[in-house]
Amino acid sequence: MTGWLELVISSAFIAGLMGGAHCAAMCGGIVGIVSGQRPGGSGQWPHALAYNSGRIFSYVIAGALVGALGQGGLALRGGPLAQQSLMFVAGAMLLLMALYIAGVTPIARGLEAAGSILWRRIQPWSRSFLPADTVPRALGLGMVWGWLPCGMVYAVLLTALATADARHGALVMLAFGLGTLPNLLALALLSGQIRKFSALRPVRIASAVLIGGFGMFGIIMATH
Repeated sequence: MTGWLELVISSAFIAGLMGGAHCAAMCGGIVGIVSGQRPGGSGQWPHALAYNSGRIFSYVIAGALVGALGQGGLALRGGPLAQQSLMFVAGAMLLLMALYIAGVTPIARGLEAAGSILWRRIQPWSRSFLPADTVPRALGLGMVWGWLPCGMVYAVLLTALATADARHGALVMLAFGLGTLPNLLALALLSGQIRKFSALRPVRIASAVLIGGFGMFGIIMATH
């Protein structure tokens, strides 16, 4: 694993962690259904974990697919220029994630419209797993909802594409999914401490600066 890949994976994890408010808005309703909205949510731990495991599994599959796509493109048009272009794309996507975390959301929202066509075909499958009153149903529901159009997910997916490697793309999306996990588990358990921390403006700005710095590093490396 190269140093650059480690920076990309770290950025994906931070983006997932700091994108908690967006995750709550996108998945809060379905998480509430899975957790049953019971006080404390302690009785629904298996369901919440199963749902999120299914969701992260879909992220990993998507990451592997786009990574393989990038790998195929690199094989067709290999060479230093192609590798530099991919690093530039990865750096640009890290900057996009940094802007989102800092509060510039319209860019990420624009990406969400791109996945609406695919989502309209996948979303009906979720009905097969409702009510999500068993662990297998919660797992299946999470696997479907992992494909929900989300600007943040798409930005990370484009970063995974730029790794030009199926395994590396899967690792990037796994890191992002694990980053989203604390916020959504906190939501399921009606605990706001983690979400409150990720919502603090100084924390978000510091995270955005860190990810943006990684992105600029990648762009500089790609142009030299």
